[in-house]
Amino acid sequence: MDNVMKYYQSFDEWGRLDREPVEFIVNMAHIQRYLPSRGRIADIGAGPGKYALALARAGHEVTLIDLVPRLVEQARSKAAELQLERQFAGFHVADARDLHEWPDDHFDACLLLGPLYHLQNEEDRIRAVSEVNRITKKEGFIFAAFMTRIRHFTTSLLYPEAWKPNHTIEGIDSFLASGIFNHTDEGRFTGAYFFDIERISPFMQSSGFECVKLIGSGSIAGGMTVDQWDYWRKQGPDVYRKVIERMIEAAENPYILGASSHVMYIGRKKEATLKA
Repeated sequence: MDNVMKYYQSFDEWGRLDREPVEFIVNMAHIQRYLPSRGRIADIGAGPGKYALALARAGHEVTLIDLVPRLVEQARSKAAELQLERQFAGFHVADARDLHEWPDDHFDACLLLGPLYHLQNEEDRIRAVSEVNRITKKEGFIFAAFMTRIRHFTTSLLYPEAWKPNHTIEGIDSFLASGIFNHTDEGRFTGAYFFDIERISPFMQSSGFECVKLIGSGSIAGGMTVDQWDYWRKQGPDVYRKVIERMIEAAENPYILGASSHVMYIGRKKEATLKA
């Protein structure tokens, strides 16, 4: 995990969500549909806290957890700036694979919107989801992000020099066989595992969750340019709002899952809890 830590010590994750706003808008819309009006939420792998702050603003009690100290401090600072500190149960530096600080059946819902695609070892992914299962209440929800193998294959074909070693057929074949990607250029996105879409629900089921739905977080807008966005903004706020609403609904269409850079799994903890 050293390469992941190094990457996020300098990468502007908050800025990424600002530059790619559809992912955040779509995810939040679907997350809020399944949360109680007030609840105890854990945001695990929260980064700088964009989702956590939105949930805190909505009145939830949020526990923020991330592996990178710089991001945890950034989230704490933003909470203070927005006067939302009282909505947080804490800001913690911790590993998603070891959540021993929190008791069983503690949270109404958990967000896991980063760790699973940075854990390249299957045992580590199982451990992380089992830990989330343990700390989630019976019938509680999990919202987990995945990056898909087919989308990254497509991206590698379109922009090969930006995604080395997938600029060679040997690199692509190795990636498609394993799902593991490590960028050969220093400082680039690395240390990632990409799922086959059809394996996401069975994987989560094996760790004690039942699938409610899978959504394409980027919806149908992943390939839109700035000019194309501007066209719809210029139609006025009412039209633009309706465009966003249509994109939120389109995210549920299963035929676009492979076109989205991120997929979000929405699941519910089964009655029989699985112990890690």
